[in-house]
Amino acid sequence: MSRLCKMTATEHELNRDRRPILIVLHQERSSPGRVGQLLVEKGYHLDIRRPVLGEPLPTTLEDHAGAVVFGGPMSANDPDDFIKKEIDWIEIPLREKRPYLGICLGAQMLVHHLGGKVQSNADGSTEIGWYPLRPTERGRLLMHWPKMVYHFHREGFELPHGADLLAEGDTYPNQAFRYDGNAWGLQFHAELTRAMMHRWVVHGAH
Repeated sequence: MSRLCKMTATEHELNRDRRPILIVLHQERSSPGRVGQLLVEKGYHLDIRRPVLGEPLPTTLEDHAGAVVFGGPMSANDPDDFIKKEIDWIEIPLREKRPYLGICLGAQMLVHHLGGKVQSNADGSTEIGWYPLRPTERGRLLMHWPKMVYHFHREGFELPHGADLLAEGDTYPNQAFRYDGNAWGLQFHAELTRAMMHRWVVHGAH
């Protein structure tokens, strides 16, 4: 009986570990790309939501293993209701100590939620294409970083109060940070695939 209970408890933990990952996308044809592929390879199901199309976000992440919020053509400063609601929603993973990864717009939304500024450089410069990345000392202690990363953005963010800067760049200095142990923000596109890069350059030519 005790062995059966132990097996049941182990299965329960495995099931909890395999709760789906919440994926938040911002265009009808957007894809979670390489990040999504890696999560599926590790056995996670993806719960894909698109708030821009009216799909609601969960009121708790109790049934999710974490959340990844991706980029999009909009700004965290836009007045649209879904932008404001999504920024407010970030309180849920922060409060519940659930893993949160924000990529580009997703990172800028996290910064906005934490009271930091999201804005363009004074000269209006953009980052489109491959740019060098330099990990900070804190960043180097955490993981191995690529030397070049792909960008497609016209705004950057200041480092939120209480966050640790993990990687830097030249045009927009703040490239990666961690907040409170569970929340991560990346300015660059870690999810990029070759097909996505080609599609962005064609559809975002302007």
